[in-house]
Order: sequence, then structure tokens, then C-alpha cells
Amino acid sequence: MHLPPLNQFSIRPLSLAVLLALPPLSLAAEPVELQATEVLGTAQEELRQALGVSLITAEDIRKAPPANDIAEIIRKQPGVNLTGNSGSGARGNNRQIDIRGMGPENTLILIDGKPVNSRNAVRYGWRGDRDTRGDSNWVPAEQIERIEVLRGPAAARYGSGAAGGVVNIITKKAGIEHQGNLSLYANMPQHSEEGATRRFSFGLSGPLSETLSYRVYGNLNKTDSDDEDINEGRAASPDSSAVAGREGVRNRDIDATLSWRMDESQTLDLQAGFSRQGNIYTGDSMNNLSSSAPINAIRSNWIGRETNRMLRNTYAITHHGDWDFGTTLNYLQYERTRNNRLKEGLAGGPEGAINGNEFGTIELENLTAHSEVSLPLSAGFEQVLTLGAEWNEQRMDDGVSDLAVVQNIGYTDAFKGETTMRTASLFVEDNIELRPGTILTPGLRFDHNSFSGSNWSPALNLSHRLDENFSLKAGIARAYKVPNLYQSNPSYALYSNGIGCWGTVGVGCFLVGNDSLKAETSVNKELGLEFESGEYQASLTWFRNDYHDKVEAGRTPVANITANIMGNNRQVDVFQWSNVPRAVVEGFEGNLKMPLAERLSWNTNFTWMLQSKNKETGEPLSIIPEFTVNSTLDWQVSDPLSLQATVTWYGRQTPGKYDYKGNVLEGDARREISPYALVGIGGNYQIDKNWSVGAGISNLFDKRLYREGNAREAGAYTYNEPGRTFYASLSTSF
Repeated sequence: MHLPPLNQFSIRPLSLAVLLALPPLSLAAEPVELQATEVLGTAQEELRQALGVSLITAEDIRKAPPANDIAEIIRKQPGVNLTGNSGSGARGNNRQIDIRGMGPENTLILIDGKPVNSRNAVRYGWRGDRDTRGDSNWVPAEQIERIEVLRGPAAARYGSGAAGGVVNIITKKAGIEHQGNLSLYANMPQHSEEGATRRFSFGLSGPLSETLSYRVYGNLNKTDSDDEDINEGRAASPDSSAVAGREGVRNRDIDATLSWRMDESQTLDLQAGFSRQGNIYTGDSMNNLSSSAPINAIRSNWIGRETNRMLRNTYAITHHGDWDFGTTLNYLQYERTRNNRLKEGLAGGPEGAINGNEFGTIELENLTAHSEVSLPLSAGFEQVLTLGAEWNEQRMDDGVSDLAVVQNIGYTDAFKGETTMRTASLFVEDNIELRPGTILTPGLRFDHNSFSGSNWSPALNLSHRLDENFSLKAGIARAYKVPNLYQSNPSYALYSNGIGCWGTVGVGCFLVGNDSLKAETSVNKELGLEFESGEYQASLTWFRNDYHDKVEAGRTPVANITANIMGNNRQVDVFQWSNVPRAVVEGFEGNLKMPLAERLSWNTNFTWMLQSKNKETGEPLSIIPEFTVNSTLDWQVSDPLSLQATVTWYGRQTPGKYDYKGNVLEGDARREISPYALVGIGGNYQIDKNWSVGAGISNLFDKRLYREGNAREAGAYTYNEPGRTFYASLSTSF
């Protein structure tokens, strides 16, 4: 694979961005120790101390390794759950990171501070559904240095898609000494119908010369799919006979970085990576329908085989500078994702179901240029000012989502699979020490998007130490998200034969893209109190996100046309993606960490969701627990031996109130999931300085849930919770 010619992109904006990103070599000087920078830090560093921020270390991952996806670890942070891509329950076992109930589409994933956009290469469905596993599984767990989870106002500085929060995955860096590591992981579910995992990963790093270092890592991972009949007999509706279990995954990753210490003040990193994720099909479809004999025959033929493959390439150049006037960060990243998948139905009940043996490819390219400089100042107050610019171009070429029935309806042309969107951004933020113990962090970001226009995102955060142990922390920020490439494409159309048509009496309707959509915006607020005394830590935070202009399938027809549907002329309504005026998310987060003995510590966090709903209809934005509690007991039995026990308690989960046509749901469709707990135990033993082993049991008491359908027939029972599973790991470093 090679980089495309630059003339395929917009040269003038790109040229400007690249010029901004060039390191100021002419200003290089003898390194100066910047005491102000060390004492105060940048606004970004200060925001990492906010109450809505969590840190997961490599040690945390080693003690409780994920079976496959690091989302399994991130979900145990306050404010975080795993949900499907929408409240519809479709694709319910594709569970992704959902921060503060804002939905997976409002969680921005970064790797080493750079955006990951691969899930956007998956077609967007009527209810906001995507057949995607998300973007949290591109880095093997053993090669992660730490994970930063930012929620609320602390995340707003990162621009579009961070209204819920940001997950920044930091990989292990190139070292100045030769070192390496190998890891083996395997698990074995007690129930043979559930999929098992085997994983091998390695990492190598070290110097090539006095100024040149390298780092390379690789990964092979296979998680088997659940058996085809794992949910047999549990469908809530006879029309949902194909209620599939969890798909399997095959991962292959290779990534390399070359780091050049140009002098004592600056480094230049060159990175290239390739990842492949293939599914192992279990029969899942958007609407769980298998009553059609031709569709069911095709579906059965592909059980246990790959029906989609995500291929991701990344290339990046990053420059870090530490000058006498401040610090600089500049990077240019090219990301290319190819979603090669079996073509699917786009109309009526078979929407999202494979309808043949022909593969197509959705290709998404992202080019991002980023430049920022941080300047220590003493103008009235000690402060660090950060100025930055960013430019992003997304280009998608969809060779899969061509709905033939749309071509001659007289409303829209045939589907135009190629779409391009550009965003130019400027931002400024300041970290001001008003007095010892009181820090004010204002910020302002301006974005101009080629579809949704201009957006201003102001932010203000405050940290005030009340006394030796207590601190008051508060923040408010305006976050936003531009409509995605499907919602913005006027020629992208979906057809429903009636089930999906809100409030209509006719036999069908179309949903088409809208290039006049506004950006979604959210005013994120949090206020909390933090206590620290030695090893004792506690915090309590109130948060509220007032959500405006959320993009959903429209509920008011914009036209009524005569269309030839399957050889018959029909009068059908046409809907567009539209902005919902108001939604709200509100709740509390808390954390308590304390030592129980010299080698025994206890860490507990909780999330209490007060509300998460569309204020026009009362529908939930995500189906998440009302309460979530995560508790961990760590016991360092001896120097080589550590043990850990975990409990996660999920409160009741309540589904929505209406079906796709606006009718009030009844019966099984209103079923709540009662509270339940998952208990895990594990341990690690350091055999010697090079070798260690680990073992444990997840879901010790074997609490299982079964997927019974989509939300409109099964309520909250839209996913599988796997049962008791045994795992073991072996690691060596050299």
C-alpha cells in the first residue's frame, strides 16, 4: 500500500497545515530549563487532573488482562459503560465504549493523541446502528503504557466527536536500551457454546545509534464466535428467530516507530502500522429476521466464516520540541481504512442482512495535520498559554451501499458513494495560577466544517484547593459533533416498507441524507469535591450535559412521492435526517481509594445516572444501568505474588417507550434487566526478573444474560453476558 498523490487532496489547505506543522528549526537554541512549565504545566496537563479523568496503567492491564478488547477494562471506570451503537438494540452484541450515556458515536478514540476514525467506514443505519466493534481494539493490551479516559469538560478541547468523552491509548515508546517482551494469553469458558480466546503479542525496542531508536510490536489474536444456537428458543418475537450470539474476531497487528533525537531539544518520530480485523459470523443482522428462505439460506452458508474485514493502515510523522520560549507539538497523520464486507440489504426488514455472496468495499481516508505551541508567561499571573491549529479531511468511497430501488424515484439520484468532508480548526487555551492552590483554565476552539459550517467551543475549568486535603473542581465547556458522512450525503437513502416510518399510514417511506444539518452540540458541566490524604483518596462529581441538535431519523415527512417499488407504483413519504432540539444527560460519579493494611488496598467507584433522554420524546439516548459500581481489592501477598478480587454491580436497565412508528410499546418490549453483579478473581506471580504468570476466573458466580432480540420486542435484553470463564497468561521480558 502506498500513499496517494497529494493532488488527490485539497492542496492549498493541506499546504497551509503542513507549513504550520514544520518544526521551527531556525529557533533552536541551547536547551533552557523552564521552571514555570515544570511547576504549572500546560492547560492539557491541568485538565488531566480534572475529576472527570481516569488513568489505567500498564500494571492495571497486567493484573486484569482483557479477553480481547480493552473496552472490557475501560468499562470499569466511573461514567463508562458498554452499549450497542444505539438504543434500538440492533447489533446488540457489538458493545462499545459509552461515556456518560452519550452513546458510542460521542466517544472519541485516540492512539498516542491522534484520532482513530475506522468505525466511520461502516454504513450507518436507520436508528443510528452500525455493524462495528468500534475503535478500541487496534492496539494489543500488552503493548499499552497507559490509557487516559477523559469525560465532560476535560474532553471538549479535542473537537468533534468528544461530547461524551475521549479515550487516549498511549503505546509503549522506543527505549534507549535494548528490551523486548512476549506475552501469551488464553481463556476457556466453562460453557462450550461461548467463544474462547488465544492471543500472542510481542514488543521490541532499543537504540540503533546514539540518536536513533526504534520500537516495533505485533499481535495475533483469535476469539471464537459463540455457537449459532446459543440464544435458541429465547427470541421475544417469532419474527426474531435469528437472534445471534457474539461474533468472533481475528486480529493481526504490526506497528513500528523510528525515533530520531535531533538534538537535546527536539525529537522526530516516524510511525507506520497495519491492522486487520476479521469477524467470525454468527448470523447477526440488523432486524434479526430469517423468515425469508433465500436470505436464510445465504445466512446459513456463512456461519463461522468471515463476512467482513477491516483493514487499517496508518502513517504519521510527529515532531516534539522543547525550546527556550516553550514547547511545540506537530504531527501529520494519514489513516486509510478498507471495510471489505458482504453486501447487505438496505430496504425493509432485510436491512443490514447479507443478501448475496458478493463482497464490496467501503474505503475511508483521513488526513490530519496538527500544530500547537505552549508558551510560559508571567503577565500578571504565572501561566502557560497554548495556541494551536488543526486540519482534517475525510474522504469516503462506498462501494457497498447502493440501493437500486432509489435510482428512479424522482427524488434523488442513484447513490453517490464518494463523499468528502473537511474541517479546519484553531484553538487557544491558558493555564493560569491565580494564586497558590487556585488554577483557572479557559479555552476556546473554532471549527469550520464543509457541511455544517462554523462552530465555537468555549471552555472554562477551575481547580481551587480549599485546605490541605480538600479541593473544589468545576468545569463547563461546549462540545460538538459534525454529522457523519452518511447523514450529510443527500443521495444516501434507506427504504422501509412501513415498520420504520414514524407516524405514517402509507405502505413505506424513504430516509435520505441532508447536507443542511447543524452540528450536534452539548454544554457539558461538572462540579465536584476531591479529598486526598496520603494514600486515601475520595471524590464526588455531579455532571450534566445539555444536548442540542442531536441528529436522528426525521419524524416529519419532507415530501410525498410516487415511487416504483418492486414493480408497483406507490405513494411514499420521504424523511430526512434532522436535528432533535433537546436532550439531556445528568448524573453523579464517585471514587474511593483507601489502604486496608500494609499490602492491601481497596478501590471503588460508582456512577448514578439521573437521566439520559431525548427531551422531546422521553426516549433514552442509550440503554445503560441506572447505577454502576466497580470495586477492586488488591493484595500484594509477597514481593512476587499479587492477588486481586473485583466486583461490578449493574443496576436496572430500562428500555425505550416507543416502536419505530411511534406506537407505545407493551409486554416484553418494556422488560427491564434486573440488577446483577459480576465477580472476578485473579493473581500474578513473578517467577524471576524475566518471567511471570497470571491466572484467574471472570464471572465467578456464572451470571449469564441472553440476547432475545431488538429493543422493540425484547426490551433491554439485547446482548449476551458470557458466563464463568477461566484464563491464564505467560509473559517474559528481556
